[in-house]
Amino acid sequence: MNKLKSQALIGDIFIIVTSAIAVVFLFKTLWSNVPASQLLIRQADQIIGTYDLEQTRELHIHGPLGESHISIEQGKVRFKQSPCNHQYCVHQGWLNRVGQVAICLPNQISLQLIGEKKPYDSLNY
Repeated sequence: MNKLKSQALIGDIFIIVTSAIAVVFLFKTLWSNVPASQLLIRQADQIIGTYDLEQTRELHIHGPLGESHISIEQGKVRFKQSPCNHQYCVHQGWLNRVGQVAICLPNQISLQLIGEKKPYDSLNY
């Protein structure tokens, strides 16, 4: 009986160690922490423009509800002000990594950060 317990214990340890190695490997290969280089702005189904993030600039984009203010500063971007009620887009804060997105649904404006390498995205996989 002790031989069966020791074999089960060795098997359990093997599974735990193998799983831990797989998790670390997948985390390192699939997790993107790459800084973005450009901003893509869309309004509804149209691309408004692509902007370099290495600048300081204020953009004013007109949507169905009014004007949204977008701030670009030294590699990061955010909704500074928007005419929507709940201000979820403004509360997103600064975005600076490839694949990050901020959306103002009521005003139909979205900000998407892009770069050289596209990040892994489980929705698009």
